[in-house]
Amino acid sequence: MTVRTSHVVPFQDVTELLAATGARVRNSVPLAGLTTLRVGGPATVADCESVEALVATVRTLDAAGIPVLLLAGGSNLLISDAGFGGVVVRIATRGIEFSEAGVTAEAGAAWDEVVAASVASGFGGLECLSGIPGSAGATPVQNVGAYGVEVAQLLRRVRLLDRKSGEIRWATPDELGFGYRTSVLKHSDRSVVLAVEFALRPDGRSAPLNYRELAAALDAAEGETRPAGQVREAVLRLRAGKGMVLDAEDHDTWSAGSFFTNPVVPTEREAEVRAAIAKYVGDVTVPAYPSVAGVKFSAGWLIERAGFGKGFPGTPAPARLSTKHTLALTNRGAATAEDMLALARTVRDGVAERFGIRLEPEPVIVGSTL
Repeated sequence: MTVRTSHVVPFQDVTELLAATGARVRNSVPLAGLTTLRVGGPATVADCESVEALVATVRTLDAAGIPVLLLAGGSNLLISDAGFGGVVVRIATRGIEFSEAGVTAEAGAAWDEVVAASVASGFGGLECLSGIPGSAGATPVQNVGAYGVEVAQLLRRVRLLDRKSGEIRWATPDELGFGYRTSVLKHSDRSVVLAVEFALRPDGRSAPLNYRELAAALDAAEGETRPAGQVREAVLRLRAGKGMVLDAEDHDTWSAGSFFTNPVVPTEREAEVRAAIAKYVGDVTVPAYPSVAGVKFSAGWLIERAGFGKGFPGTPAPARLSTKHTLALTNRGAATAEDMLALARTVRDGVAERFGIRLEPEPVIVGSTL
Protein backbone atom coordinates (compact mmCIF):
# COMPACT_ATOMS: atom_id res chain seq x y z
CA MET A 1 0.00 0.00 0.00
CA THR A 2 1.25 3.50 -0.88
CA VAL A 3 0.08 6.78 0.69
CA ARG A 4 0.67 10.06 -1.14
CA THR A 5 -0.06 13.75 -0.61
CA SER A 6 0.52 16.48 -3.14
CA HIS A 7 0.80 19.66 -1.06
CA VAL A 8 1.98 20.97 2.27
CA VAL A 9 -0.70 22.37 4.59
CA PRO A 10 0.43 25.55 6.46
CA PHE A 11 1.12 24.83 10.12
CA GLN A 12 -0.77 27.89 11.39
CA ASP A 13 -3.89 26.81 9.52
CA VAL A 14 -3.72 23.36 11.08
CA THR A 15 -3.17 24.78 14.57
CA GLU A 16 -6.23 27.00 14.32
CA LEU A 17 -8.34 24.25 12.78
CA LEU A 18 -7.54 21.72 15.53
CA ALA A 19 -7.63 24.14 18.47
CA ALA A 20 -10.80 22.65 19.96
CA THR A 21 -10.05 18.94 19.34
CA GLY A 22 -7.79 18.24 22.29
CA ALA A 23 -4.85 17.33 20.05
CA ARG A 24 -1.35 18.72 20.59
CA VAL A 25 -0.08 20.08 17.27
CA ARG A 26 3.65 20.17 16.48
CA ASN A 27 5.43 21.64 13.46
CA SER A 28 8.12 20.08 11.24
CA VAL A 29 8.51 16.91 13.29
CA PRO A 30 11.11 14.50 11.81
CA LEU A 31 9.09 11.36 11.16
CA ALA A 32 12.21 9.20 11.29
CA GLY A 33 12.01 9.46 15.07
CA LEU A 34 8.50 8.00 15.09
CA THR A 35 9.21 4.84 13.06
CA THR A 36 11.23 1.70 13.72
CA LEU A 37 13.03 2.03 10.36
CA ARG A 38 14.14 5.51 11.49
CA VAL A 39 13.74 7.12 8.09
CA GLY A 40 11.31 9.78 6.92
CA GLY A 41 11.20 13.54 6.48
CA PRO A 42 9.24 16.21 8.38
CA ALA A 43 5.53 16.74 8.88
CA THR A 44 2.97 18.49 11.05
CA VAL A 45 1.97 16.07 13.79
CA ALA A 46 -1.23 16.08 15.86
CA ASP A 47 -0.75 13.99 19.01
CA CYS A 48 -4.00 12.45 20.26
CA GLU A 49 -3.84 11.00 23.78
CA SER A 50 -7.54 10.25 24.15
CA VAL A 51 -10.10 8.54 21.95
CA GLU A 52 -12.19 11.72 22.01
CA ALA A 53 -9.25 13.80 20.69
CA LEU A 54 -8.50 11.20 18.04
CA VAL A 55 -12.08 11.11 16.74
CA ALA A 56 -12.43 14.91 16.78
CA THR A 57 -9.10 15.40 15.01
CA VAL A 58 -9.76 12.93 12.21
CA ARG A 59 -13.30 14.24 11.69
CA THR A 60 -12.08 17.86 11.56
CA LEU A 61 -9.24 17.17 9.13
CA ASP A 62 -11.46 15.06 6.89
CA ALA A 63 -14.13 17.77 6.79
CA ALA A 64 -11.45 20.28 5.76
CA GLY A 65 -10.12 17.98 3.04
CA ILE A 66 -6.65 17.78 4.58
CA PRO A 67 -4.69 14.55 3.92
CA VAL A 68 -4.22 12.41 7.02
CA LEU A 69 -1.56 9.83 7.85
CA LEU A 70 -2.42 7.72 10.90
CA LEU A 71 0.62 6.70 12.94
CA ALA A 72 0.93 4.82 16.22
CA GLY A 73 3.91 2.52 16.80
CA GLY A 74 5.45 3.30 13.40
CA SER A 75 6.66 -0.28 12.97
CA ASN A 76 5.07 -0.87 9.57
CA LEU A 77 5.84 2.40 7.76
CA LEU A 78 8.47 3.46 5.26
CA ILE A 79 8.06 7.25 4.92
CA SER A 80 9.79 9.17 2.14
CA ASP A 81 12.64 11.57 2.79
CA ALA A 82 10.31 14.42 1.77
CA GLY A 83 8.03 13.62 4.69
CA PHE A 84 4.26 14.08 4.54
CA GLY A 85 2.49 17.22 3.38
CA GLY A 86 -0.77 16.69 5.24
CA VAL A 87 -1.16 16.04 8.95
CA VAL A 88 0.21 13.00 10.75
CA VAL A 89 -2.33 12.00 13.38
CA ARG A 90 -0.36 10.23 16.08
CA ILE A 91 -2.53 7.74 17.95
CA ALA A 92 -1.20 7.97 21.51
CA THR A 93 -4.09 6.35 23.41
CA ARG A 94 -2.80 3.79 25.91
CA GLY A 95 -5.68 2.15 27.80
CA ILE A 96 -5.63 -1.60 28.57
CA GLU A 97 -8.55 -3.18 30.44
CA PHE A 98 -9.14 -6.83 31.41
CA SER A 99 -12.37 -8.69 32.01
CA GLU A 100 -13.08 -12.33 32.86
CA ALA A 101 -13.05 -13.28 29.19
CA GLY A 102 -10.24 -11.22 27.73
CA VAL A 103 -8.68 -7.83 27.15
CA THR A 104 -9.68 -4.54 25.49
CA ALA A 105 -6.85 -2.26 24.39
CA GLU A 106 -7.03 1.22 22.95
CA ALA A 107 -5.47 1.53 19.51
CA GLY A 108 -2.32 3.35 20.62
CA ALA A 109 -1.35 0.86 23.32
CA ALA A 110 2.05 -0.70 22.65
CA TRP A 111 1.32 -4.21 21.46
CA ASP A 112 3.96 -6.02 23.47
CA GLU A 113 2.74 -4.23 26.60
CA VAL A 114 -0.71 -5.69 25.92
CA VAL A 115 0.78 -9.17 25.57
CA ALA A 116 2.96 -8.80 28.68
CA ALA A 117 0.01 -7.50 30.73
CA SER A 118 -2.22 -10.39 29.62
CA VAL A 119 0.39 -12.95 30.69
CA ALA A 120 1.01 -11.15 33.99
CA SER A 121 -2.76 -11.12 34.62
CA GLY A 122 -2.96 -14.90 34.28
CA PHE A 123 -4.31 -15.13 30.73
CA GLY A 124 -3.06 -17.18 27.79
CA GLY A 125 -3.53 -16.86 24.04
CA LEU A 126 -1.41 -13.91 22.97
CA GLU A 127 2.02 -15.17 24.08
CA CYS A 128 3.12 -16.32 20.60
CA LEU A 129 2.73 -12.70 19.46
CA SER A 130 5.26 -11.45 22.04
CA GLY A 131 7.96 -9.01 21.00
CA ILE A 132 6.17 -7.71 17.91
CA PRO A 133 6.64 -3.94 17.71
CA GLY A 134 3.85 -1.51 16.96
CA SER A 135 0.45 -0.74 18.40
CA ALA A 136 -2.61 -2.77 19.34
CA GLY A 137 -4.71 -0.97 16.74
CA ALA A 138 -2.45 -2.10 13.91
CA THR A 139 -2.77 -5.79 14.71
CA PRO A 140 -6.13 -6.43 13.00
CA VAL A 141 -5.17 -4.23 10.04
CA GLN A 142 -2.24 -6.50 9.20
CA ASN A 143 -3.74 -9.64 10.73
CA VAL A 144 -0.47 -9.83 12.64
CA GLY A 145 0.82 -13.34 13.17
CA ALA A 146 3.84 -15.26 14.43
CA TYR A 147 4.76 -18.76 15.59
CA GLY A 148 1.52 -20.31 14.40
CA VAL A 149 -0.93 -17.76 15.84
CA GLU A 150 -2.76 -14.96 14.02
CA VAL A 151 -4.82 -12.08 15.38
CA ALA A 152 -7.84 -13.36 13.43
CA GLN A 153 -7.92 -16.46 15.65
CA LEU A 154 -8.27 -14.47 18.89
CA LEU A 155 -9.98 -11.22 17.96
CA ARG A 156 -13.48 -10.75 19.35
CA ARG A 157 -14.25 -7.33 17.86
CA VAL A 158 -12.76 -4.00 16.73
CA ARG A 159 -14.07 -0.51 17.51
CA LEU A 160 -14.00 1.59 14.34
CA LEU A 161 -14.60 5.17 13.29
CA ASP A 162 -16.13 5.28 9.82
CA ARG A 163 -14.57 8.34 8.18
CA LYS A 164 -17.35 8.69 5.61
CA SER A 165 -20.41 8.35 7.80
CA GLY A 166 -18.85 9.50 11.08
CA GLU A 167 -20.31 6.42 12.79
CA ILE A 168 -18.46 4.71 15.64
CA ARG A 169 -19.26 1.03 16.12
CA TRP A 170 -17.87 -2.37 17.03
CA ALA A 171 -17.14 -4.68 14.06
CA THR A 172 -16.86 -8.47 14.29
CA PRO A 173 -14.07 -10.53 12.68
CA ASP A 174 -16.32 -11.84 9.93
CA GLU A 175 -16.65 -8.26 8.63
CA LEU A 176 -12.91 -7.73 8.31
CA GLY A 177 -12.00 -10.07 5.46
CA PHE A 178 -8.96 -11.54 7.15
CA GLY A 179 -6.26 -13.21 5.04
CA TYR A 180 -2.56 -13.84 5.32
CA ARG A 181 -1.11 -10.57 6.72
CA THR A 182 -4.10 -8.64 5.45
CA SER A 183 -7.67 -7.48 6.07
CA VAL A 184 -10.16 -5.10 4.51
CA LEU A 185 -8.78 -2.46 6.85
CA LYS A 186 -5.34 -2.65 5.22
CA HIS A 187 -6.59 -1.84 1.75
CA SER A 188 -8.79 1.13 2.63
CA ASP A 189 -8.41 4.31 4.67
CA ARG A 190 -12.14 4.52 5.36
CA SER A 191 -11.93 3.25 8.95
CA VAL A 192 -9.85 4.25 11.96
CA VAL A 193 -9.26 1.58 14.60
CA LEU A 194 -10.07 2.98 18.05
CA ALA A 195 -9.83 -0.18 20.17
CA VAL A 196 -9.47 -3.94 19.90
CA GLU A 197 -10.93 -6.72 22.04
CA PHE A 198 -9.42 -10.20 22.31
CA ALA A 199 -10.75 -13.43 23.80
CA LEU A 200 -8.11 -15.03 26.04
CA ARG A 201 -7.61 -18.30 27.90
CA PRO A 202 -8.44 -17.79 31.60
CA ASP A 203 -6.39 -20.87 32.61
CA GLY A 204 -3.10 -19.14 31.77
CA ARG A 205 -2.14 -21.82 29.25
CA SER A 206 -0.73 -20.99 25.85
CA ALA A 207 -2.41 -21.43 22.52
CA PRO A 208 -1.63 -24.92 21.07
CA LEU A 209 1.99 -24.97 19.89
CA ASN A 210 1.65 -25.41 16.14
CA TYR A 211 5.00 -23.95 15.05
CA ARG A 212 7.80 -26.50 14.94
CA GLU A 213 10.65 -24.16 15.91
CA LEU A 214 8.80 -22.91 18.98
CA ALA A 215 7.64 -26.37 20.04
CA ALA A 216 11.22 -27.64 19.80
CA ALA A 217 12.50 -24.70 21.86
CA LEU A 218 10.06 -25.72 24.60
CA ASP A 219 10.70 -29.47 24.24
CA ALA A 220 7.02 -29.91 23.47
CA ALA A 221 5.08 -31.88 20.91
CA GLU A 222 3.21 -29.87 18.31
CA GLY A 223 -0.31 -29.21 19.52
CA GLU A 224 0.59 -29.23 23.22
CA THR A 225 0.21 -26.20 25.45
CA ARG A 226 2.53 -24.71 28.04
CA PRO A 227 2.18 -21.94 30.66
CA ALA A 228 1.79 -18.67 28.77
CA GLY A 229 4.71 -17.03 30.56
CA GLN A 230 7.05 -19.85 29.60
CA VAL A 231 6.01 -19.58 25.94
CA ARG A 232 6.41 -15.80 25.98
CA GLU A 233 9.98 -16.11 27.22
CA ALA A 234 10.80 -18.65 24.51
CA VAL A 235 9.28 -16.48 21.79
CA LEU A 236 11.24 -13.44 22.94
CA ARG A 237 14.48 -15.47 22.86
CA LEU A 238 13.78 -16.72 19.35
CA ARG A 239 12.85 -13.27 18.07
CA ALA A 240 15.88 -11.65 19.68
CA GLY A 241 18.11 -14.19 17.95
CA LYS A 242 16.70 -12.97 14.63
CA GLY A 243 17.01 -9.26 15.45
CA MET A 244 13.24 -8.98 15.77
CA VAL A 245 13.02 -7.39 19.23
CA LEU A 246 13.63 -3.63 19.28
CA ASP A 247 17.02 -2.59 20.67
CA ALA A 248 18.35 0.92 20.05
CA GLU A 249 21.94 -0.38 20.20
CA ASP A 250 21.38 -3.14 17.63
CA HIS A 251 21.02 -1.92 14.05
CA ASP A 252 19.63 -5.30 13.04
CA THR A 253 16.45 -4.17 14.83
CA TRP A 254 16.24 -0.85 12.92
CA SER A 255 13.74 -2.38 10.54
CA ALA A 256 10.07 -2.82 9.77
CA GLY A 257 10.27 -6.49 10.72
CA SER A 258 9.75 -8.84 7.80
CA PHE A 259 9.86 -6.51 4.80
CA PHE A 260 8.29 -8.93 2.31
CA THR A 261 5.32 -11.23 2.83
CA ASN A 262 5.65 -14.92 2.05
CA PRO A 263 4.42 -15.21 -1.55
CA VAL A 264 1.42 -17.37 -2.35
CA VAL A 265 1.73 -18.97 -5.79
CA PRO A 266 -1.43 -20.21 -7.58
CA THR A 267 -1.52 -24.00 -7.79
CA GLU A 268 -1.29 -23.91 -11.57
CA ARG A 269 2.08 -22.11 -11.35
CA GLU A 270 3.63 -24.29 -8.66
CA ALA A 271 5.41 -26.66 -11.05
CA GLU A 272 6.83 -23.73 -13.03
CA VAL A 273 8.20 -22.07 -9.89
CA ARG A 274 9.68 -25.30 -8.56
CA ALA A 275 11.39 -25.89 -11.92
CA ALA A 276 12.90 -22.39 -11.80
CA ILE A 277 14.17 -23.01 -8.28
CA ALA A 278 15.67 -26.38 -9.28
CA LYS A 279 17.39 -24.78 -12.29
CA TYR A 280 19.05 -22.11 -10.17
CA VAL A 281 19.57 -23.90 -6.83
CA GLY A 282 19.53 -27.60 -7.69
CA ASP A 283 17.53 -30.49 -6.34
CA VAL A 284 16.78 -29.22 -2.83
CA THR A 285 13.92 -29.38 -0.38
CA VAL A 286 11.87 -26.20 -0.81
CA PRO A 287 9.91 -24.95 2.22
CA ALA A 288 6.33 -24.53 0.99
CA TYR A 289 2.96 -24.79 2.67
CA PRO A 290 -0.63 -25.25 1.50
CA SER A 291 -2.67 -22.04 1.31
CA VAL A 292 -6.28 -21.28 0.45
CA ALA A 293 -5.11 -19.46 -2.68
CA GLY A 294 -2.40 -21.93 -3.69
CA VAL A 295 1.04 -22.70 -2.24
CA LYS A 296 2.89 -20.41 0.17
CA PHE A 297 6.67 -20.20 -0.26
CA SER A 298 9.15 -18.81 2.27
CA ALA A 299 10.23 -15.31 1.24
CA GLY A 300 13.34 -15.48 3.43
CA TRP A 301 14.41 -18.77 1.86
CA LEU A 302 13.88 -17.41 -1.67
CA ILE A 303 15.84 -14.23 -0.89
CA GLU A 304 18.80 -16.16 0.46
CA ARG A 305 18.80 -18.72 -2.37
CA ALA A 306 18.63 -15.90 -4.92
CA GLY A 307 22.03 -14.75 -3.70
CA PHE A 308 21.08 -12.15 -1.11
CA GLY A 309 22.64 -13.43 2.08
CA LYS A 310 22.58 -11.99 5.58
CA GLY A 311 24.15 -8.54 5.65
CA PHE A 312 23.84 -8.02 1.87
CA PRO A 313 25.35 -5.95 0.24
CA GLY A 314 27.89 -5.61 3.05
CA THR A 315 29.70 -2.61 4.47
CA PRO A 316 29.72 0.33 4.03
CA ALA A 317 26.16 0.29 2.61
CA PRO A 318 23.79 2.33 4.82
CA ALA A 319 20.89 -0.06 4.16
CA ARG A 320 21.53 -3.81 4.39
CA LEU A 321 19.75 -7.07 5.01
CA SER A 322 19.88 -8.00 8.67
CA THR A 323 22.93 -9.99 9.71
CA LYS A 324 20.55 -12.29 11.59
CA HIS A 325 17.52 -12.63 9.32
CA THR A 326 17.42 -12.13 5.54
CA LEU A 327 13.78 -11.08 5.53
CA ALA A 328 14.49 -7.85 7.41
CA LEU A 329 15.82 -4.76 5.60
CA THR A 330 17.75 -2.67 8.11
CA ASN A 331 18.97 0.88 8.56
CA ARG A 332 22.60 0.73 9.69
CA GLY A 333 22.38 4.18 11.25
CA ALA A 334 22.46 6.71 8.41
CA ALA A 335 20.17 5.27 5.73
CA THR A 336 17.61 7.37 3.90
CA ALA A 337 14.20 6.18 2.76
CA GLU A 338 15.55 6.00 -0.78
CA ASP A 339 18.42 3.79 0.42
CA MET A 340 15.87 1.40 1.90
CA LEU A 341 13.75 1.40 -1.25
CA ALA A 342 16.77 0.81 -3.50
CA LEU A 343 17.72 -2.25 -1.46
CA ALA A 344 14.14 -3.52 -1.52
CA ARG A 345 14.01 -3.15 -5.32
CA THR A 346 17.28 -5.03 -5.74
CA VAL A 347 16.07 -7.94 -3.66
CA ARG A 348 12.58 -8.01 -5.16
CA ASP A 349 13.84 -7.88 -8.75
CA GLY A 350 16.55 -10.47 -8.11
CA VAL A 351 14.05 -12.99 -6.73
CA ALA A 352 11.68 -12.32 -9.65
CA GLU A 353 14.45 -12.79 -12.23
CA ARG A 354 15.65 -16.08 -10.77
CA PHE A 355 12.45 -17.74 -9.61
CA GLY A 356 9.58 -15.95 -11.34
CA ILE A 357 8.05 -14.84 -8.04
CA ARG A 358 7.37 -11.18 -7.30
CA LEU A 359 7.70 -10.39 -3.62
CA GLU A 360 5.28 -7.86 -2.15
CA PRO A 361 6.24 -5.45 0.64
CA GLU A 362 4.55 -5.71 4.01
CA PRO A 363 5.12 -2.10 5.23
CA VAL A 364 2.98 0.81 4.07
CA ILE A 365 5.09 3.06 1.83
CA VAL A 366 4.33 6.76 2.24
CA GLY A 367 5.22 9.38 -0.37
CA SER A 368 7.11 7.04 -2.69
CA THR A 369 6.72 3.74 -4.51
CA LEU A 370 8.64 0.50 -4.59
